[in-house]
Amino acid sequence: MRDPVTDFEYPEAWVAACRSPDLLPDVERGLAVLTASGSVLRRGFTTGTTAAAACKAAVLSLALDTVNEVEVTLPCGITVSLPVDAYRGEASCRKDSGDYPSDVTAGLEFTATAVSSLSDGVQFVPGAGIGSFARNTHRHRLGTPAISDPALDCIKRSIGEAVEQAGLSGVTVILTAPRGAEVAQKTLNPRIGVQGGISILGTTGLVEPWDDHMTEGVLDRIARTNAVVLTTGRLGLRYSRLLFPDREAILVGSKLEEALRVADGDTVICGLPGLIMKFMNPNVLEGTGCATVEELSTTSLWDEVARRELAAFRDRYPRVRVVIVDRSGRIIGESP
Repeated sequence: MRDPVTDFEYPEAWVAACRSPDLLPDVERGLAVLTASGSVLRRGFTTGTTAAAACKAAVLSLALDTVNEVEVTLPCGITVSLPVDAYRGEASCRKDSGDYPSDVTAGLEFTATAVSSLSDGVQFVPGAGIGSFARNTHRHRLGTPAISDPALDCIKRSIGEAVEQAGLSGVTVILTAPRGAEVAQKTLNPRIGVQGGISILGTTGLVEPWDDHMTEGVLDRIARTNAVVLTTGRLGLRYSRLLFPDREAILVGSKLEEALRVADGDTVICGLPGLIMKFMNPNVLEGTGCATVEELSTTSLWDEVARRELAAFRDRYPRVRVVIVDRSGRIIGESP
């Protein structure tokens, strides 16, 4: 059995030990993960997926009046069904975080209003409760909505599908998060320069149940692997497989400390700079004037800071090699 999201082949012993065999179809579809102990943990849906469902439902309800469920094709390619509440152009969808216990956005409601127009085309408008960038950065301009590219593509694709299904020539969709500004204060948004609301994110469209999955499944997998690459996210996983094809790449999110504790043998950490640099030194941004590690990586300070932190980390973990890449896969930092 293979996980369609991570491409991880589950050992036969894990499948045989499954305590909830009726949930194995969800594992096969990518909606859940199977752990070494036999438990099945549900993946949740990102803010991007939830927002896309609300927008699609609002458009469909212009033609169908009442809509209770919509299908959304996620950035990872999986099509899922989400419950919604939609009536005559007004829709809402609440964020399901699955079995991830630390998601502060769990249950957050996204609402969408759709109005048909005579002119062709789709207009998508982020409204109240959706955050925006408070200053210019190398990737975002002041006032730009805090919506990641994969999430925005998912939202626009979902709206387009609904427009076609409803037989409309054009539509305007306004997305809001009534408690977005309040919930955003519990996230990293205030520290990374996003103001006024929540970010709309989702590289795969799914939320991983990392807290439990790391304890039961991934740690066991790391302990059994002699030559492992630990990575922190989806892009890191992709580039780790390209850069180290002879190693097993394992996604551990922010749990690098736990992963290194059980890693045996030659170990590599590979991924984008944010989580890795913060793991090596939580105070790495002090005195730099940068709000994020990614921003730091684009300044003239990066080379000096990266060399210093990588050398200090190598002193603490002499058997661990660190390779830091940017979003294009270019190596921007490497252990001495």
